[in-house]
Amino acid sequence: MENLYIEGELGNYYIPTVDFNVETGVCTISGKSYLEDTTQFYLPLLEWLDKYFIEVNKPVEFNVKLNYYNTSSSRSVLDIFDLLKLYEEKGGQVEVNWYCRDIDVEVVQEEVDDYMEESDLDINIIPFTD
Repeated sequence: MENLYIEGELGNYYIPTVDFNVETGVCTISGKSYLEDTTQFYLPLLEWLDKYFIEVNKPVEFNVKLNYYNTSSSRSVLDIFDLLKLYEEKGGQVEVNWYCRDIDVEVVQEEVDDYMEESDLDINIIPFTD
């Protein structure tokens, strides 16, 4: 199994940077996510995670560092969280961290609360200063 890396791009659409590491189990998605075909972009991420859970079966640290994402991207992130929750329910170790600017914590907290309610997954909010 190989690492998954996708370089982010900014143009008419925003493609987030994806960095999923087999050796460390650290999976990070960062930047902006506003895509023409969100499902097509996120499907390989879901497939990679599913394969990781079966072949590697080690702890996963999933980091979200998105500073902008549209509604369809939000749905795809929830799909990832649902998959992580299934892995956790089968005994896998999962840690999810949502990074945000310290001035955005209140807004992000509401969004993360919605994600936690939908996925039943614990998500840590980690504020940072620009």
